[in-house]
Amino acid sequence: MAAALQVLRHLARAPLGPLLWGGPLARLASSMALAEQARQLFESTVGAVLPGPMLQRVLSLDPDSGELKVRDRSFQLRQNVYLVGFGKAVLGMATAAEELLGQHLVQGVISVPKGIRAAMEHAGKQEMLLKPHSRIQVFEGAEDNLPDRDALRAALAIRQLAEGLTADDLLLVLISGGGSALLPAPIPPVTLEEKQTLTKLLAARGATIQELNTIRKALSQLKGGGLAQAAYPAQVVSLILSDVVGDPMEVIASGPTVASTHSVQDCLHILNRYGLRAALPRSVKTVLARADSDPHGPHTCGHVLNVILGSNALALAEAQKQAEVLGYRAVVLSTAIQGDVKSVAQFYGMLARVAGARLALPGTGASVEEDDRLCELAADLQLPDLQLKEALEAVVGAQGPVCLLAGGEPTVQLQGSGKGGRNQELALRVGAELGQWPLRTVDVLFLSGGTDGQDGPTEAAGAWVRPELTSQAAAEGLDVATFLAHNDSHTFFCRFQGGAHLLHTGLTGTNVMDAHFLFLQPQ
Repeated sequence: MAAALQVLRHLARAPLGPLLWGGPLARLASSMALAEQARQLFESTVGAVLPGPMLQRVLSLDPDSGELKVRDRSFQLRQNVYLVGFGKAVLGMATAAEELLGQHLVQGVISVPKGIRAAMEHAGKQEMLLKPHSRIQVFEGAEDNLPDRDALRAALAIRQLAEGLTADDLLLVLISGGGSALLPAPIPPVTLEEKQTLTKLLAARGATIQELNTIRKALSQLKGGGLAQAAYPAQVVSLILSDVVGDPMEVIASGPTVASTHSVQDCLHILNRYGLRAALPRSVKTVLARADSDPHGPHTCGHVLNVILGSNALALAEAQKQAEVLGYRAVVLSTAIQGDVKSVAQFYGMLARVAGARLALPGTGASVEEDDRLCELAADLQLPDLQLKEALEAVVGAQGPVCLLAGGEPTVQLQGSGKGGRNQELALRVGAELGQWPLRTVDVLFLSGGTDGQDGPTEAAGAWVRPELTSQAAAEGLDVATFLAHNDSHTFFCRFQGGAHLLHTGLTGTNVMDAHFLFLQPQ
């Protein structure tokens, strides 16, 4: 087995040439090598947005003068720095920040996912771990990315620290994906359980991350600029690792250092859209009725500097570079993939068909009907940055293998009680779509993975699929349609070929949404 893995890793260093296609065994070897390349490319994508290196690119400290530079702004440090943070990448960010700030850091409080310190230690990622005598207090909570009592205790400790600051202090705020669940501080009389129930109902009905965060902000003491208000009159520097399409700072972790621009009417519109307004708890109605259309945070945050550290676009730029090193013609389709996972899967399935036909038969391509259908599916998704025409032109001009890259965060409308996550469900749905459009002269592989390493309440980051998935699953007695009907993608991939198609990375210590790779390899 070890020898076979060595061979696969050797094959993964270069595109798969024609000599590999000499028979069934050679085709199996090339298929496995393509999967290994996909895994390696995903690891490179995640590596580009690890918190430590990103933070060091933005912050610099002159040890002699004590001047801290944050891009083009300067702050004078006099052992007056306090630190708070919340999110899946914050442990590594805090470790790098404390090392940089040294004695200037007085105190810190961070809220991070349950089990992340043990996971980092187990993975040997010492650079993500605070030193034994750190001045930063760590709270772990939000198991399965859901707010809980542990996260509430962390949020209250963060609020207490912020409220005790003076005009002479500097508050460094570290924010990353998962920050909303790790900073729950409902406005009384709303309870954590009531807020959590409402969030779950909205998510189950397909609400977008923007819609979820609008509701969270309206019911929170710290989101929507609440943390910035609590820290006033201290200066605030907020370093943000984006996990939201388009990197809107007011949406990431529900914008705790950005004044909210949403009104109560916006909240009511969202609740009406998903049929939840009539079922609201009395406490939620009380809080919404008490608020007016003005932001509950400060109207302006003149004492705050918000900086985006990293994003999905940065990660995909690195993936594109690495794919080209491997010999692929690589194109970034979009960093704003959103919408229902079914629609996204149909788009990727038809894209594979149309692009694959162009690659297999240069100068001919897919039928007019298929081209039109692809354009319709793309239009339905309403992706502002979609480079579809450029991608198809690149496929036509390619002399070899092609890798189409995209990122974002599709949504899943829950219908069953199975176990899974949006990446595994997307991969399974794309696998089913690919099976309907066999391309006999082009090898196809699709991978979807969450850059945080955890797809939903599972230990997998995502999964990869090929056109043979449906037929191979049927041979094992697994019906893809049944698993999809129950939103049970993780169970499917655990059973299918012994779990070989699952993408396992462990918690990565970062989070910039999801990465999608579509590989097309001429035979």
